[in-house]
Amino acid sequence: MQLVTASTSLSQRRLLSESASSPPEAVEAPGKSSNGAVKAAYAASQAAPASVQNSSNSSSSSASKVDVELVAEPELVYKAPGIGEKFWTNFKLSFALPWRRFKHDSVLVLKLEGNIAEQPQGRFSNTVSLPAVCDCLLKAAYDPRVTGVVVKIDPLGCGWGKLQELRRHIELFNESGKMSIAYMERAGEKEYYLASAFKEVYMPPSGSLSLRGFTVGGTFLRGVFDKVGVQPEVKRFGKYKSAGDQLLRTDMSEAQREQLTALLDDIYDDFLTTIARSRGKTREEVAAMLDAGIFDMEQFKEGGWLTDLKYEDEINDMLKPKTGGKEDEVAKVSYNKYAKVRPSTFGAPLSGSKAIAVIRASGAIVGGKGTGNSITAPDIIRQLRAVKKNKKVAAVVLRVDSGGGDALASDLMWREISQLAAVKPVIASMSDVAASGGYYMSMAANKIVAEALTVTGSIGVVTGKFNLKELYDKVGYSKELISKGRYAQLFAESKSLSEDEEQLFDASALHAYESFRNKAAESRGMDQDAMQDVAQGRVWSGQRAVKLGLVDAVGGIRKAIALAKQAAGIAQEEGVRLVELSRAKASPLSLLPGLGASASSPAAAFGSLVLQLLAGSGFSSPAASILGPIVLNSVLQEKLGAAAADLGQQVQGGLSASAQAVMPDGVEVQGVGSSMLAGVDALQQQVMLQSFSSGPLGGFSSGSGGLFD
Repeated sequence: MQLVTASTSLSQRRLLSESASSPPEAVEAPGKSSNGAVKAAYAASQAAPASVQNSSNSSSSSASKVDVELVAEPELVYKAPGIGEKFWTNFKLSFALPWRRFKHDSVLVLKLEGNIAEQPQGRFSNTVSLPAVCDCLLKAAYDPRVTGVVVKIDPLGCGWGKLQELRRHIELFNESGKMSIAYMERAGEKEYYLASAFKEVYMPPSGSLSLRGFTVGGTFLRGVFDKVGVQPEVKRFGKYKSAGDQLLRTDMSEAQREQLTALLDDIYDDFLTTIARSRGKTREEVAAMLDAGIFDMEQFKEGGWLTDLKYEDEINDMLKPKTGGKEDEVAKVSYNKYAKVRPSTFGAPLSGSKAIAVIRASGAIVGGKGTGNSITAPDIIRQLRAVKKNKKVAAVVLRVDSGGGDALASDLMWREISQLAAVKPVIASMSDVAASGGYYMSMAANKIVAEALTVTGSIGVVTGKFNLKELYDKVGYSKELISKGRYAQLFAESKSLSEDEEQLFDASALHAYESFRNKAAESRGMDQDAMQDVAQGRVWSGQRAVKLGLVDAVGGIRKAIALAKQAAGIAQEEGVRLVELSRAKASPLSLLPGLGASASSPAAAFGSLVLQLLAGSGFSSPAASILGPIVLNSVLQEKLGAAAADLGQQVQGGLSASAQAVMPDGVEVQGVGSSMLAGVDALQQQVMLQSFSSGPLGGFSSGSGGLFD
C-alpha cells in the first residue's frame, strides 16, 4: 500500500530555504482601421474552425506522448493492507501524540459548504480546503481507528472539477468497506451530485431537495451604458472571445451560445451518467426525475434517490451503536483534528530522498504583487525557481484554478514554467477552470491533466477602455488634457478613439492574440493552423480538450502525480514526498465577519445615487455595483488618486488598456436548484453581517453539541 502525501509547512520552509534563492458590431470589429493586414488577420481570427468536430486526431500532435496504459488505469485504487502493514500501523499509532489520539471505532465528521479552497489554508483560516479534505478521506480509508465518515453537505460554491475530485476520493473510501453517510438539509444539483457518491444519503422530512436541471447564460450591460453615456471601446481577436460581451452587447452572440451549449451538454450528460451509476438507475430514469419537478421528500425516498428521511438527531442516534463511544454518545473525530494526523502512519514514508513539489495557482491573474486571492507572477516565479534549484525535487505538479487575467503576468509565468520543464518534469493539473491565462500557464508544462468537466481553453485576448465623455456632459463634469505625442491620449477616458488610435489598438490586440496562439501551438506541438481551429477564444470542457490536443489526459491531481513519477523515472509503487509549496494567506482579522468588506461598497452606493439622479430609480443593485465604481473612478480621480484607480480596476476586471487573457463572462453551468440556494445563502450571510456589525463580539456561536458541531 502506497500513499502520496503532503508534508507539513516545515517541509515547505526547508525546501525554500535550501533553494536560496458604438453598436456592438462596430465596437467589436476594427471597422475604422485602414490597416489592411490587421483587417485580414481579424477576419481570419473570426472564421469558424475548419473542422472542430473532426479534430480528435489533433491530440497526436501534442507536445509529448502519454503512457496510454498509465492514463487508462484507475486514478485511486484501494489496496487492503496486509497483516504486517496492519501491525506496523497499530504500532505507530500507539506512539501518537496526545492531541492526535482519538477513540477506536470513531466516525470522521466533515462539513462541506460554500467555496472549497484549492490551496491549503493557514492557521487562521476556517475555510475547508480541497487537498486537506481529500487527504482526510485517503487516510481514513486505511486508519483502523476510523469506522466510517459522515459528511454534512450545505450549499456549495465550488465548480464541477472539484466535485469530481471529491467524488473520486469518496469512492476510494467506499472501497475500504467502511460506512459512508451524507446528510443534507437544503440541496440542489451540485450538492446531490456530491452526496450521491456516499453509500447512504439522508435528508430530513422537511428538507429541500431541488433538482430541476441546468442553466448557463450571461448578463449584458450595454443598454445600461447607452442610457447613462458610457461607451465601452473593446478590441478582441477570436470568434469566441466573448469576455467583453457583458459590456458590448445587449444579447448573447451566436458564438457564445454555441460554446455555452456545448458546456451545458457535457455537464448534463455527466450528471445523468454519474447519478445513474451511483444510485443504481438508468440515465433515462435520472432525466425523468429531473423533468418530474419533484418537491415531496417522500417521493425522493420512494424513488430510491435518498436512503431515508431522518433528522440530524436521528442520524446521531443511528451512529451511537456503530461507534466505540459511550452508550449515549457518538465517538467521532473532527476535520480540524484529523487533518493533523500524519499520512506516514499508513504507509507513505516522508523520509524518502525523492520529492514531488506541488505549486498551486488559484484565483485571478493580476499584474504586480496583487492582493487577496489572486495569482501574481512574482510569487509563482519565486516558487518555480526554488524547486528548479533544489536537487531533492524530482518533479513538479502545477495545480491551476484560474480563469485568467493579466496577459503579461501570464506570459512571464509561462516563460518560467517552460524553463523549469526543460530540466525537470512539470505536469499541469487543472481544477474547476484553467482557461485563457490559466491555460497560458498550463500549456508550458510537459503534460496537462484536466477533470472531465474542467473549463479550459479560451486562447484569446481582449483589450479596451471606457469613453465617458457623454456621461461627463450629463453630470456637468469637464476635463481637458494638454499632450505631446501622437498617442499620448490613447487611454483618455474623456474621448473616443481616433482613427489612428483605433488602428493602434487593433494592431496591439492582434499581436497579443497571435503571440498567445503561436506559443500555444509551439507548447502543444501543433501547427498554427491546427491551433487556430481550436483557439479563437473558445472554452472547452476537459473531456473535449483531450480530443482536440489541448490536454493530454482526463483526471485529477493523483493522475498528474502518477505522470510526474513516470516522467521522473520513479516507480509507481514507490512512495514519494508530496511537498505543498503554496498556502493561502489569512489574517487573524479575517475570522471576524465584516472586517474584510470590499472597498467597492461605497462606490456602488455612489453609483446608485448618480444613476438615480440621471435616469430615475429603476436601476438594479447589480447595475449600480458595476457602474458605481466606474463613475467614482472617473469623476473623483483627482480627489482620490490611486484609490479611485483601484476601484476602476476592480469593476473593469478583464477590460483594461493592457491586453487581458480572461475567460468569457458567464461560462459556469449551474444547477437550477444549487443557484437558488447560493442566492439564499448569500442573502443570509448579508443579514448575519448586518446583525454582527450592530452587536458585540460575543455573538459568535460555540456550537450546540450536535453531530456536526
